[in-house]
Amino acid sequence: MAYWLFKSEPDVWGWDKQVAKGAVGEEWDGVRNYQARNNMRAMKLGDLGFFYHSRTGLEIVGIVEVCAEAHPDSTTDDDRWECVDIKAVKPFEKPVSLEMIKAEPRLKDMVLVNNSRLSVQPVTSDEWQLICAMGATKP
Repeated sequence: MAYWLFKSEPDVWGWDKQVAKGAVGEEWDGVRNYQARNNMRAMKLGDLGFFYHSRTGLEIVGIVEVCAEAHPDSTTDDDRWECVDIKAVKPFEKPVSLEMIKAEPRLKDMVLVNNSRLSVQPVTSDEWQLICAMGATKP
């Protein structure tokens, strides 16, 4: 299993909208960054990810699961762009803010700390476990 982080502006696509999609999930569409797209191409069914509110909130608020592997993004006719589908698994008991992540020395190499603009990014197993503990949430 691999771990990921998906960033979204909560006023555009927030945690509540993701939860409302239920078990069917939703395309993580509209990504127009090659590195983020390549991250989605590497995802497998059942991989887990953090759902991160960007711009406002700046915090991890929940856990999602990849429920469909990379496929053409339905929001464009350009075949360079692909996306995965994700479904909500559970909310974080306590959201974990970017400030908290940056203050934790063991997370100094995390992509979110060093490349906060990347919308879809990998998370290591150690980072996953630590952030879940910080959020009082069992994966």
